[in-house]
Amino acid sequence: MSAPTHHVIYEHVLHDDTARLIDEFINALWLEEGLSKNTQSAYRSDLRLAALDWQRAGLRLNEVAAEDLPRLLGERMSSGQSARSIARLRSSLKRFFGWLRQQNLRTDDPTTALAAPRLPRALPYALSENEVERLLAAPDVSEPIGLRDRAMLELLYASGLRVTELIGLQFGQINLVQGVLRVTGKGNKDRLVPIGDEAIVWLSRYLREARPALLGRRESANVFVTERGDGMTRQAFWYRIKHHALQAGL
Repeated sequence: MSAPTHHVIYEHVLHDDTARLIDEFINALWLEEGLSKNTQSAYRSDLRLAALDWQRAGLRLNEVAAEDLPRLLGERMSSGQSARSIARLRSSLKRFFGWLRQQNLRTDDPTTALAAPRLPRALPYALSENEVERLLAAPDVSEPIGLRDRAMLELLYASGLRVTELIGLQFGQINLVQGVLRVTGKGNKDRLVPIGDEAIVWLSRYLREARPALLGRRESANVFVTERGDGMTRQAFWYRIKHHALQAGL
C-alpha cells in the first residue's frame, strides 16, 4: 500500500529573517538554561505559528505591538485551544520579547501587561520535566507498539491535545512539512496546533515503520492504530500510559 498523502493545511512560508531570529532565541535559551529538546521544540513551534499568523496580517514577529498580543490569544481561545496551550504560548512570547530587549533589538516589551489565561485546577500530582523525559523514553521503540506509543506521547506532550483529539487524528489533519495539526474544536471551528520538531521526528518514524507493520494489508483513516488495525480508544491509551509510567518508576 502506498504511503498516505499528507495534505498541506498551511501554505504560508515563514520569512527567513524571522525564522533565523527564532532559532537564535532558542539557541540562546539552550546555552543559558540547558532546556530539553521537547521544551525547545515547544517554544519554537509556538513562536513560528504566531509569526505565521502575524505575517498573514502584514506584521513581523519582532515588530508587533502590545495590542496585537491579546488579539492573537483571544483568537486561539475562540478556536477552542486549551487554556494550558495558550498559557504556554504566552510564556513563549514573554521569553522571546524579553530576549529581544536584552539584545537591544527592541526598546519595549509588549508582553508586560499581557494577562494569563485562567487555568483549570491543577492535578494532585504533576510530572517534573525530568519525569516527563523518563516517561517519553519508556516505550520500547524497537517494537511497533512501542514506537506508536512513543509517537503518541511525544505528540501529546508537544501539542497539548486532548486525548480524544489525539486518538481520533486522521491523515487529513496533519502537515509534517509545516509541523502543525488541524483540529476541530468547539462550534466546529478548526484550529492549527504546532507539534514541534521532536514530535515530528517520532511521528514520521511511526508512520514509516510501525504503522504499516500494525496494519498489515488492512487500511484505516486513523493515524494511530492497534495491532488489530482498529483506531485507538481512550481506555487503551490510558492503559498504555499507566504501563509506561510503571516502567519509568513514576
